[in-house]
Amino acid sequence: MKLHQLKPPEGAKHHKKRLGRGDASGHGGTSTRGHKGHKARSGYKLSFNFEGGQMPLIRRLPKRGFTHIKDVKIEIVNLNQIDKKFNEGDVITPEKLKEAGLIKKTECVRILGEGKITKKIEIHAHHFSRKAKEKIEKAGGKVIEIGKKRPSE
Repeated sequence: MKLHQLKPPEGAKHHKKRLGRGDASGHGGTSTRGHKGHKARSGYKLSFNFEGGQMPLIRRLPKRGFTHIKDVKIEIVNLNQIDKKFNEGDVITPEKLKEAGLIKKTECVRILGEGKITKKIEIHAHHFSRKAKEKIEKAGGKVIEIGKKRPSE
């Protein structure tokens, strides 16, 4: 087989639709654009945010002070990190975790059960995994859940 013998498969090539070449062509007159209206004109371009006359999303949203509720970032801390940074009998709050450099924000803290905890400590956080609760209580510590915070609070 040589280059000049290659052909595309049957049905792969189509003739370009020839518009505005008289009524006999079937695409004369309005050239498949219908009658009048914005879309019939040359240079027509629909804007990306046009919603068919409905009030666009960008105009429906408030322009200032809008905070999406789900945008609260959950800070995650594992038990092995707590075990390294804190001593026996400490009361750990989100503020103390921030001071220790384990989290950046104190809005929503979740304690996960990766690693071991060997010290008896009291931990205050917004969420605890089941595994983390079991490990803390097994080590003789206390688990205290703080109420969930919303961005408006």
